[in-house]
Amino acid sequence: MDNSAEELLIAGPQLHMLDRFAPELLDLPAAELWRALKGPTLFRIEGRQPKPLFVSVLLHGNEDTGWQAVQSVMKEAAARGLPRTMLLFVGNIDAARANVRTLPAQNDYNRTWPGTLSEHVPEAAVMRAVIEIVRAAEPFASIDIHNNTGHNPHYACLNELSDPFLHLARLFSRTIVYFKKPLGVQSAAMAHVCPSVTVECGRVGGMAGVEHAAEFVHAALAMSHFPTKSLPESEIDLLQTRAILKIPEDATFSFDGRDADMRLRADLDHLNFSELSAGTVFGTLGGSGARRLEVVPCGDFKLRGDYFDYQTGEIRLARPAIPSMLTLDPNAIRLDCLGYLMQRIARDGTILTP
Repeated sequence: MDNSAEELLIAGPQLHMLDRFAPELLDLPAAELWRALKGPTLFRIEGRQPKPLFVSVLLHGNEDTGWQAVQSVMKEAAARGLPRTMLLFVGNIDAARANVRTLPAQNDYNRTWPGTLSEHVPEAAVMRAVIEIVRAAEPFASIDIHNNTGHNPHYACLNELSDPFLHLARLFSRTIVYFKKPLGVQSAAMAHVCPSVTVECGRVGGMAGVEHAAEFVHAALAMSHFPTKSLPESEIDLLQTRAILKIPEDATFSFDGRDADMRLRADLDHLNFSELSAGTVFGTLGGSGARRLEVVPCGDFKLRGDYFDYQTGEIRLARPAIPSMLTLDPNAIRLDCLGYLMQRIARDGTILTP
């Protein structure tokens, strides 16, 4: 590492760096990483091609599919080596120990990358240091691996629609979500450096997600270059996030019919990635009947008209939409959001669904 990297480490004292992936890490569960690592750690693991693939895992401590996928990749590399150098960032080790997304005293590790509104918090200093070190290494591409808490397919998320980004995303899934919010996420920060993608690998604990993520990392490491031809429209299902759904901090909610400001349906997460028509019921109003979902626009555009109708005491869609990441997890809802609403788009960003 050069002197500028060393200076950045001084500015972000929580970041640690290692030039090897120790054998004892190959079978160490995410919840036990605190025994081997001192905190957020950036590994440089040499491979045959020098321009590295940057991979981040455990930005949320209870999402361990990425860590297991990296372990799988490194077990295979033990015999043959890596086809390309990998810069591996292992994020929130303390939260992984507690098996939670983020500890109460922490800021979210995937909301504090450059571009965040919380640039003065300690976590943001660490992420700035990581970005500058990775940038100096002239990375080939960037992958951020996540799980989600609701019923969702495996899909890729990106912040740019240019060909290299789309080719990288398609390597993981034909279902691709284009988004501009939330701010401060890894893929958006890395989009200024190299083609970048976030991959959502379903719920924690599913081996299919681990295998899929490991195959994706293997494939990205083996790529020598991105194809020069554009992907045909028929090769991808492209959606854009239009709105973030939040429950007001002081509002109550339930999924089992118990009285609350919002009594949401018990199978809400099974609506994810379905093309819903206006009138689809998300739940009913309880309490005083006066509370409403917060609908926050994603990106620079403004929302035109209401997304929900409450006139009958039910929470109904007022327009067609495709939800994603709707969750029944109270902690995820309070720390992040209830879910997102999307629309189908063409490669040039033209809206294909109303």
